[in-house]
Amino acid sequence: MLRNIQFHRLSQPTRGFTLIELVIGMMVIGIAIVMLTSMLFPQADRAASTLQRVRSAELAHSVMNEIWGKRYDQNTNPNGGIPACNAPTGIACTTESALGLDGESRDTFNDVDDYHGLDETDNMLDSSQTYTQAYPRYQLQVSVEYLDAATKAQKLITVAVTTPANEEITYQAVRSNY
Repeated sequence: MLRNIQFHRLSQPTRGFTLIELVIGMMVIGIAIVMLTSMLFPQADRAASTLQRVRSAELAHSVMNEIWGKRYDQNTNPNGGIPACNAPTGIACTTESALGLDGESRDTFNDVDDYHGLDETDNMLDSSQTYTQAYPRYQLQVSVEYLDAATKAQKLITVAVTTPANEEITYQAVRSNY
């Protein structure tokens, strides 16, 4: 009886893959690898550029908020009120050629046009750290100009941030004299 059991086990067909099944399996794996390398893996590059754009926006937003908190012009009343510079009864606003530093240090900027020419090598407000240290490989350039030099009623603030991938992103805001 024992021999019959052993014979029965030997007579069972062996299980395994046929040559056709192996070839089809390799083709499916090959197609999957091609799809991964052509569609999924390039997403990593796009994720990095998205992160750089977000950091660029953070940098520009922080600089823009700082500028926005300053008064419109050196000749504007620091406490607000009327008259604003260039108003019929007010004093004249700063001339276009005089936009920029009024002799203050970075920590004592008091009006919007003091930021004209600010770049990534300048210190952040109330800190010894530079923008280059906080945002390595990012470049920053700020410019301030009058929208209409005749009326001097609005200043265009432009913050240009260059990402490590050399993509320049420009952020702009208009500040009015009120």
